[in-house]
Amino acid sequence: MSARRLARIGAALVMGATGASMLDVAVARADEYTDLLDILLMKGNLTQAEHDGLLAKHLHHGHVPSPRAARVAASRRDDAPRQVAVAHHTELPGPVVIGGPTLDPSVLQARQAAASAADSARMAQAAMLSTQSALDNGSVVRVDKYVAGKGLTFRAGPIDINLSGFINGFYTYNSPAGGMPVAGGVSTGASGFDSSAVRNGLLPAGLILKLKTTQSGIDLNAVLGMYPGIDNAKNGAFNANTGGSPVGLGTAGLDFRQVYITAGTKSFGTVKIGRDLAIFGGDAILSDATLLSVGSTGSNASPGNTSLGRIGVGYVYADWIPQISYASPVIAGVQATVGVLQPLDEFNFAGGGLSAESTQHSSPMVQGKLTYDFKAGDLAGRIWAGFLTQHQQALTGTDIPATAKRGATVEAGEIGAKLTYGPAQAVAYYYRGSGLGTTGLFFDGIAANGRKRDSEGYYVQGMYNVTGKLKLVGSYGVSNLYQAPGENSTLLVRRNESEIGAVYYSLTDWLNLVCEYAHTQSDAHGPNSASDNTASGGAILLF
Repeated sequence: MSARRLARIGAALVMGATGASMLDVAVARADEYTDLLDILLMKGNLTQAEHDGLLAKHLHHGHVPSPRAARVAASRRDDAPRQVAVAHHTELPGPVVIGGPTLDPSVLQARQAAASAADSARMAQAAMLSTQSALDNGSVVRVDKYVAGKGLTFRAGPIDINLSGFINGFYTYNSPAGGMPVAGGVSTGASGFDSSAVRNGLLPAGLILKLKTTQSGIDLNAVLGMYPGIDNAKNGAFNANTGGSPVGLGTAGLDFRQVYITAGTKSFGTVKIGRDLAIFGGDAILSDATLLSVGSTGSNASPGNTSLGRIGVGYVYADWIPQISYASPVIAGVQATVGVLQPLDEFNFAGGGLSAESTQHSSPMVQGKLTYDFKAGDLAGRIWAGFLTQHQQALTGTDIPATAKRGATVEAGEIGAKLTYGPAQAVAYYYRGSGLGTTGLFFDGIAANGRKRDSEGYYVQGMYNVTGKLKLVGSYGVSNLYQAPGENSTLLVRRNESEIGAVYYSLTDWLNLVCEYAHTQSDAHGPNSASDNTASGGAILLF
């Protein structure tokens, strides 16, 4: 054997001995490098082409892949450019020496990509923290997701700001059926003339602003409710609710019905101070379907801010009254509410000296109610009972001597229920009072001789949702006013009643179309009687 051949065999043995250890290092290095490339690809720091190019360079420069890396490489053999580079051993730049260990250019490029990715991640995190800090700033206003019927809610720091409201308009045709005038009656039957009007229904328009926050553990609310009409206003005893003035150059009236604050906690309950819907009779009118329509017109030839709906033909108007009231926490569906309210004058609504009047009040009106809300399967409902009392002082009347100091304590009670079962709903309500009067609080409640008149009334209402959008409603109601002891007022109203049928169609979440028919009749204690028929059609938008 020649010396040259021996040298070759020795060199081969040396290379074999060192190659085994280099293979182990290469396998480990291939695993780390392949993992790094995969991570950079998933993070989007490398494109697929860049990833495959770097992997090809790494394999080309003698690094033995791990079984995993070999499988990855084998699975990508459909990549023609990389396949050509590997199969034909395309020459790629060799290792780079930078004052020490040799760094493969592909490793250097991968490290640079990793450093760039880390910088991007740090910048993204800083931007996210900066954005979160800005959102937590009290000066940033957020908008809650809109829910139909709940208005628009904005959040400015710790304060919730809610805007809601409604607008309506109806064409109403009223046809009197004839009869003689009834003092204190609500029918227009004795007018003798048909009338057409474009008017508001029982609701005027409304824009309600509510502010809510929590301070020192106390939930606080402030409410401002503005209620303008669409017809010309006319100054009178009932302010914006007085019959209108259909004369050129007129302007609409504005009724600021709600101005109040509340403060409370879940465990203590809530105190309300300001002007809002009264406690007695409140549920009766809020359950009345004619809130969304017209009902009895009251006056159609010269419409005011609102119609009557079922006011005076089923319940006495609760009214919007200054008050300080307290509502307890709800316990097992039960809640109690009681309050002191601004006392109201006794009012001679019938006219002609038929009723007494008063303007002196040394004590407040007191009202209260108890409600029970429940749900049992498909049945849900509310049952309520309420009371009212007020002392009327210094009564004056045609049959009361001027030197007499006549007074009377008004008392009234009510009970009602509203039940919903599937698509059907029913309402039943009853009230009775002594000195309460009819239609409005203390309207004709005390006779001209200073004696109290009893009154009572009720209404029943049925509603059925034919489809998700179409709803049918029918209701009937009566309000009775009895004569006081020693009285014989034949012209005074004895009974107001009405029957109402309506169709409501929800065209959108906001817009409801309404068609309605109402028959109203008023009867006196004597022979006089009057009735009328009303047809209305229009729309109400609620947001």
